[in-house]
Amino acid sequence: MKDLNKKTVAILATNGFEESELREPMNALKKAGADVHIISEEKGKIKSWADGNWGPEYNVDKTLSEVDQKDYHALVLPGGVINPDVLRRNKHAVNVTRSFFEHKKPVAAICHGPWMLAEADVLKGRKITSFSSIKTDMINAGANWVDEEVVVDEGLVTSRTPNDLPAFCSKLVEEVYEGKHEEQVA
Repeated sequence: MKDLNKKTVAILATNGFEESELREPMNALKKAGADVHIISEEKGKIKSWADGNWGPEYNVDKTLSEVDQKDYHALVLPGGVINPDVLRRNKHAVNVTRSFFEHKKPVAAICHGPWMLAEADVLKGRKITSFSSIKTDMINAGANWVDEEVVVDEGLVTSRTPNDLPAFCSKLVEEVYEGKHEEQVA
């Protein structure tokens, strides 16, 4: 078990995130000792998407306007179709995401979460995976897309679906434990 004591991780999400893709990484990080903050566009609660309908709500810890990458050791981008599609239209969310790459910090994205990575223009030459329906988007953004359970490329962790969460969470904790990666570039 990796000890993430004294590590703080941001999970960037808004209404429509895939519930398991936020809950499972958050629980894995907390179990390893990390402090985890849910970051969103507005204060209050955000609604998840679970089993084809609206699911449980989660409390937002901080808004995008209250955060800076310097306060965090890593960033997690859960999927769901609605969540990343809304967030990638928010310039501040895109800039915050890009700043984690600029400062060589681990970033993890699952399912449709990599849409934010395409918007942040950080995929050129990177080996990644994602939900299969956005494969072409990832390739058009310059990524080397592969169909694998989990892919790690210099601090960037990606997975395809909720079925991949055990492998995704394991690699996420490992990368946060390792810390900055010099080859993690924007």
